[in-house]
Amino acid sequence: MPHTLPIRVYYEDTDAGGVVYYANYLRFTERARTEFMRQALGGLLGAQDGPLWTADGPLFVVRHLEADYKAPARLDDSLTVTTTLTHIGGASLGMAQDIKRGEETLVATKVTLVCVTQDGKVLRLPPEWRQKLDALLAASV
Repeated sequence: MPHTLPIRVYYEDTDAGGVVYYANYLRFTERARTEFMRQALGGLLGAQDGPLWTADGPLFVVRHLEADYKAPARLDDSLTVTTTLTHIGGASLGMAQDIKRGEETLVATKVTLVCVTQDGKVLRLPPEWRQKLDALLAASV
């Protein structure tokens, strides 16, 4: 079950030609990943609508990202970012994220996240996080 997040392209997202600046697609995917994590782990990380991470708890950082830019988005386009969990490692998560305008895929990304402590040390996924994420992965296949 992929997570979807609607995005509207605003003037601030575009370059001088009215096309979305390439780095802003990564901002869109970051927002979608955050909302995916809020939905997937929110109850374990705090309130569903409260802070996603605590000051002393583990967090996720991007280790690797691939982006395939297929077609441009333009000012005022209505987009959807779809996030799908693809694999779970001992301390990492893999996700596929597509940015679409209607049925057309504009950008396809693959991202690997790593769970770390507040001081940046790699940390195995906490068992309760792993259990929730395993259930999500099983539901998506």
